[in-house]
Amino acid sequence: MLQELTTARLRLRALTVDDARDLAALHGDPRVMRHLDDGRPVPPEEIRDRTLPAMLARYRELPEGLGHRAAVARDGGAFLGWFEFGPVSSAGLHGGRNVVELGYRLFPSVWGRGLATEGARALVDHGFATLGVERVVATTMSVNAASRRVMEKTGLVWVRTFFVDWPEPLPGAEQGEVEYALTREEWERDRAGRRPGPQGHAPTAGAER
Repeated sequence: MLQELTTARLRLRALTVDDARDLAALHGDPRVMRHLDDGRPVPPEEIRDRTLPAMLARYRELPEGLGHRAAVARDGGAFLGWFEFGPVSSAGLHGGRNVVELGYRLFPSVWGRGLATEGARALVDHGFATLGVERVVATTMSVNAASRRVMEKTGLVWVRTFFVDWPEPLPGAEQGEVEYALTREEWERDRAGRRPGPQGHAPTAGAER
């Protein structure tokens, strides 16, 4: 089972069968799905019968510490979305030993508060400090400016723009996909720069997703 991680505002825990309704609401929101998969909301029965069971099964298949995590509010426990930290699976990305892919989906109601960056940083720090990760990668559509900002605020750096032959291209697909990445060496340098200064304060993320 995944170790629960906490940040100032989030708890990142393993998904359970009780998350089916919230997960269906997340994947059923057209704003969330706009730049993902085929761009269409996912029917609730597909989440219940296929998506969530597949996510839960991966806990038994993946190395300890990897997989999807529910993001819930520390204050009140509301389900806010999920983060993924696991083997590379996105089209066009190259995996390898000790390389993991970062992903995230949050409800639009909490966009613009820096929560995606907060959760992503916690996972990246945990991956490098505890799980033996050597490189973190992430991808999104070139036109998805909000997701790109999260990657940049998390410390990932643009690597390349590439093109995938999608069977049903989404609007903006002609501008390609972007890959961002962060190595252990880069993370260690960034972490040193984020250490608290003389007043005990570390730099904080901006108010993007």
